[in-house]
Amino acid sequence: AMEAEAIRSEEDAQKAYEDFVKDTNASIEAKSKDIVEKSEQRAKAEEELVETKESKEAVMLELEQLSNYNAQLHQSCDFVLKNFDLRQTARDEEVEALKQAKAILSGAKFEEFLQSA
Repeated sequence: AMEAEAIRSEEDAQKAYEDFVKDTNASIEAKSKDIVEKSEQRAKAEEELVETKESKEAVMLELEQLSNYNAQLHQSCDFVLKNFDLRQTARDEEVEALKQAKAILSGAKFEEFLQSA
C-alpha cells in the first residue's frame, strides 16, 4: 500500500510538474509574442517620429522662406509708400507737361504757357 501510495504520489508530482512546465511554456510563448508586438509598435512609432521630425523641418524651412518673403514685400511696400508723394508729384508734372506739349502741337502759342506758368 505504501509503495502504491508512493507511486501515486510520484505520478501526481509528475503530473503537477508537467502542468507547471506546460503553463510556464504557454506564459513564455505569450510573453514572447507580446514582446514581438511591442517591438513592432515601437518600430512604427519611431518611424512616425522620424517622419514627423522631417515634416516639422520642412514646415520650419517653409515658414522661414515665407518670413523672408514677407520681409522683402514689407521693404518693397515701405519703399512705395515712402516715395508715393514724390512719384505722384512727378507724375502730375509729367501730365501737365504732356498737356502743354499737346496744346502747343494743337496750335496754341508758347507765350501763353510762359505767362500762366
